[in-house]
Amino acid sequence: MASETQTLTYKVTDYKSEAHNDWCPGCGDFGILSALQHTLADLQLDPWRVAVCSGIGCSSKTPHFVRTYGVHTLHGRSLPFAAGLKLANPSLEVIVVGGDGDGYGIGVGHFVHAGRRNVDLTYIVHNNEVYGLTKGQASPTLQQGLQPKSLPAPNVLQGVNPLAMALSAGYTFVARSYAFDAKHLRATLTAAIRHRGMALVDVLQPCPTYNDLHDKEYFAELVEIEGRKVPRVYHIEDEGYDGKVADPNDEREVQFKLRAAFERVMRHEERAALGVFFQVRRPTFDERLARAIPALGAGGPAALRIADASGRPTTDLSSLVREYLV
Repeated sequence: MASETQTLTYKVTDYKSEAHNDWCPGCGDFGILSALQHTLADLQLDPWRVAVCSGIGCSSKTPHFVRTYGVHTLHGRSLPFAAGLKLANPSLEVIVVGGDGDGYGIGVGHFVHAGRRNVDLTYIVHNNEVYGLTKGQASPTLQQGLQPKSLPAPNVLQGVNPLAMALSAGYTFVARSYAFDAKHLRATLTAAIRHRGMALVDVLQPCPTYNDLHDKEYFAELVEIEGRKVPRVYHIEDEGYDGKVADPNDEREVQFKLRAAFERVMRHEERAALGVFFQVRRPTFDERLARAIPALGAGGPAALRIADASGRPTTDLSSLVREYLV
């Protein structure tokens, strides 16, 4: 990562591709895409040192619109693909983008195990409570009893709490932001990318086409709390909340901050709480793997020499080939 004191070299436009964007007008995906492009410029990351992976869904078209390496993978399979990229080349900044259906539905198994491994990835989930690409079916985050205009009847299933799942699975950075709170989203993405470990940024993302319950106007409303009108969207840091563990070797502090994070994310309230609920520095998967297999080296398999100065392969596969000779 570039030094914070380095003179800016890249502009936001350097991270914008020329691909045609056909998201619906007013979609929250635009705000998330813009925040990501601005964050890459803020961090001055070389475009060729960044890889953006996605699964399937409206939000998963993001790699098409970011001028970095991009991989559009299978439905729910973006995390294992991204983990492979990071393990093969730890010097890459790997960012995963997907929707709540892609990540918390068909991909939920990979979601859990990515946290357990603590892979050094940033996972940005567009959470709009519906499957936008396939005409508005209820996603795993839509709460029971709710009926956006795309459903013929109220949702009969209980909604999942992605932040609680992430805390349970071992994510070392768990945050929530909002697609139209540009300043907060940009700051949150910056913190997530800088974090060494598995980072989740769950982004509340209005879908103007299929979800008329939680649209942009809903998040802009004032709600009455104890006789006072207050904004629906608020930042937990403004209330003095601090989810960052100062000393990761102090297990008492870790558990205290973890319990506080669970209490926060499990609250039932009419407001939308944004912020970093939990952050701790733990050894990452690639760091533990490098210690377990020293031959891999600090640079991972991508840095291993496969040929000498003359171009002759340095690995002898003759014994393997002989096994298949008839």
